[in-house]
Amino acid sequence: MSQPKSLLVTAANYSLDSADLDALAQRLGLELVRVEGTDIASAFAADLPREGALIAGTGDYNFDAELAAALGVPVALIADQQVAELASRRILELNATPAGVAAPDALDAFTPDTAGAEAQPAMSPVVFESWLLHQAKANRRHIVLPEGEDDRILQAAHKLLERGIVELTILGDEADIRRRAEEQGLDLSEARIINHLESELLEEFAADFAELRKKKGISLDDARETMKDISYFATMMVHKGIADGMVSGAAHTTAHTIKPSFQIIKTAPGASVVSSIFLMVMPGRLWAFGDCAVNPNPTAEQLGEIAAVSAKTASQFGIDPKVAILSYSTGTSGSGPDVDRAVAAVEAAKQADANLVVDGPLQFDAACDPGVGKKKAPNSPVAGQANVFIFPDLEAGNAGYKIAQRTGGALAVGPVLQGLNKPVNDLSRGATVADIVNTVAITAIQAAAQADAQGAK
Repeated sequence: MSQPKSLLVTAANYSLDSADLDALAQRLGLELVRVEGTDIASAFAADLPREGALIAGTGDYNFDAELAAALGVPVALIADQQVAELASRRILELNATPAGVAAPDALDAFTPDTAGAEAQPAMSPVVFESWLLHQAKANRRHIVLPEGEDDRILQAAHKLLERGIVELTILGDEADIRRRAEEQGLDLSEARIINHLESELLEEFAADFAELRKKKGISLDDARETMKDISYFATMMVHKGIADGMVSGAAHTTAHTIKPSFQIIKTAPGASVVSSIFLMVMPGRLWAFGDCAVNPNPTAEQLGEIAAVSAKTASQFGIDPKVAILSYSTGTSGSGPDVDRAVAAVEAAKQADANLVVDGPLQFDAACDPGVGKKKAPNSPVAGQANVFIFPDLEAGNAGYKIAQRTGGALAVGPVLQGLNKPVNDLSRGATVADIVNTVAITAIQAAAQADAQGAK
């Protein structure tokens, strides 16, 4: 017989320390465990049991409800009648599942509604990041980080290696990297550190690059100079299969990161354009926004291709894609060249992938809001339930994801580059250590998906 689902208990205007939780746990046949950590991420990372436990929360029902939603366990609330309704409503707003309210003086008779509380983990930044790292670890890949001179890279490498998420090569002066790591208390003993300027691979890479670019008039001497650039050297490592993917951009521009990929790795078969998505993580939602980082003014055909490849990328991260081609018009409510382009983009997307669930033109509200979608596009297979949003141009896409990030509290993970033969991803120069960790995990997942796809051919 399986163990009963865990239950988290919290309180409103009442101290949990005053409650006899040991007795409650015994009566319910659950093991009493207590929440550790001062923030949601650390509490979630403590691996609280999803089954067989009565989880004693902090007593802050806002914090506890958010944690319960992330864990996917129901919430029992200890509160008097005056605050119970308000607190219960707030628990629901935080995507947690209520399992009943107990009056403080009647806890000994309280029986939570765990049978009716079918709680599931609700999407949130901590849930997504945990899933991301789990998936990357399950498909452990080798990622090269060419910016060993940046302490953020070393700190992220420490976290990744500590948890066994990936194998890593770091480019830079080994003595300097080891010294800085030691000063910061970082363990990089499992990392391969290469001074690319002294590497025995330099001549081999130069010869390969000269061959790849001979039609462009690149000599062997030119290639030797080019390979002294860390981005070119790292990209060649990916091209040669020494590493499965590359992450760069913490200290270099996007152009410096991506340009070598165009020249060495090149686009995937059937791809005419390299594009990107941002994975937008919000309470209860995981969306993809594209293209928000690469293509300023895509044609209808390029928009269609971006839509199809964005759906494929999104599916690698747990999204069942329903793609909306965005516009200022829904259906025929507006007219003009931009609307016509959206219509043509839908057709191009269907040609790229006949099984793709896609529609447009759709206004953003019609794409994401079920009520609006039903009114404006009642026959659409996407309206009201879209989760992959294709913006008409870079200006709109960049503004859109930053609005969601800065005013809607969304976690924007990316940009995730797509359309290349092998995965290369760009960091913002303002990237945090967490951003770097997430991007490395994304790159590892992409590498595993590409390997699986090639193996299936």
